[in-house]
Amino acid sequence: MKNRVRELRKLKGLTQEQLAEVIGVSRQTINAIEKEKFDPSLPTAFKMSKLFDLPIEDFFLYDEIE
Repeated sequence: MKNRVRELRKLKGLTQEQLAEVIGVSRQTINAIEKEKFDPSLPTAFKMSKLFDLPIEDFFLYDEIE
């Protein structure tokens, strides 16, 4: 799934480790999400939504299967 997590994290001035600590995951998880190798759980996505003050749809981009 495409995402804007890296961009939004940097706008907040956070390192991967800081973001991971705030939302309760490992730095490796944040790295994998940013590289689009891993899709976060729904609770993790909601925590990011609250932190970034954006709807999930604004930073996780889902292409529907046609």
